[in-house]
Amino acid sequence: MSALLNKRAVAWAFYDWANSAYATIVMTAFFPIIFGTYWYTQENTTPPLGFANAVAGLVIVILAPVLGAVADRGGLKKHFLLAFLCVGATSVIALTFIGQDNWLLALTIYVLSFIGFAGANVFYDAMLVDVSSREKLDMTSALGYAFGYIGGGLALLVCVIYASPEKFGIAKTTPLSDLTYVFLFAGVWWIIFAAPMFLSVKETHVNKSLPIGVAIKQGFQQLAHTFREIRRLKVIVTFLLAYWFYIDGVDTIILMAGDYGRNIGFARGDLIMAFLVTQFVAFPAAIIYGKIGEKIGAKSAILIAIVIYIGITIYGSMMTQPRDFYILAIIVGLVMGGIQSLSRSLYARLIPANRSAEFFGFYNMLGKFAAILGPLLMGLTSYFTGSPRWAILSVIIFFVIGGILLSRVNVNEGISMAHSLEKTN
Repeated sequence: MSALLNKRAVAWAFYDWANSAYATIVMTAFFPIIFGTYWYTQENTTPPLGFANAVAGLVIVILAPVLGAVADRGGLKKHFLLAFLCVGATSVIALTFIGQDNWLLALTIYVLSFIGFAGANVFYDAMLVDVSSREKLDMTSALGYAFGYIGGGLALLVCVIYASPEKFGIAKTTPLSDLTYVFLFAGVWWIIFAAPMFLSVKETHVNKSLPIGVAIKQGFQQLAHTFREIRRLKVIVTFLLAYWFYIDGVDTIILMAGDYGRNIGFARGDLIMAFLVTQFVAFPAAIIYGKIGEKIGAKSAILIAIVIYIGITIYGSMMTQPRDFYILAIIVGLVMGGIQSLSRSLYARLIPANRSAEFFGFYNMLGKFAAILGPLLMGLTSYFTGSPRWAILSVIIFFVIGGILLSRVNVNEGISMAHSLEKTN
């Protein structure tokens, strides 16, 4: 319980509350739907959305490790987090004012917002070690995701009431052109609730604060050193490869679920309500999964979630009724927070705390590189088969490979190596 009572941990977790409005309103629920009905009116929206997510992921792949190393050397994690937040929040607000059929501009602004969101997460994740002891990493990480799900769920609920008031007994029809105001709401929410993080959390694991020019130089040197010592980091490398594959499946389902549901004929209202169900199920589930991780170990709990995700993918490919989408939403909510939060906390145990931004740069780099491969695979599969069902089924390969690799990670050896690296840097 100490993690729940730690004021710094709570302030840190509130950033998850803040940025989850983007994840739920923009990425998952409204952007795919509005894109396919207002900006891009051709029948199959999976290829352009898949390729846009891939481009955004590629930018993070390039930037994350470099900026992470620079942030460690200069004590700049909060500065970089703020910079990416500004890019993301202003971009998503800009989506509000893009006119009908202007799909290329909408897609470009969306890519910028995604880069801001993902880039900020590199430094937010890296600050986990600044607010938690190693013993409480599982619960602190779970607290962040729990805050994210309830905050993102509440923000989404406001937008659902605005977008589909008739479902709540309100006799009003929201014009399609007015739905873009949900993006303005998401951006403002993100900015307001990020404030506690910047006011209350300080970087504690800093080698030495350096001028920006020196930090950039030493950051590149540190990155080069990390690549040279990669053979010593066998456990970290194995975990990152496993994470790369299984989180590819998780992120792809999150990113492409709305587009998939629309392409197999589900109504806009059913899709959005299903996403809302996922958020509120995931809130308590993230906390419970954090406790499970403490009891049986984060690695074992993640492997269980991977098996469940394989079942989710198979079930998803066979959906025919809106009821199926709601069932799937509940099952996803039960494991989504767990697999994400325990992956973050397990990785935090395996890395040196004084190089957290650099190593979380690699972590997020592979997470976003996964965001390239998954949507790209779905886009190509849909294009060549003409079937969105085959597209979603193709994601199974990532869970299978990720589970096999994760089973080979020696956690105790990794923790020992992390302590050793802290003493030598």
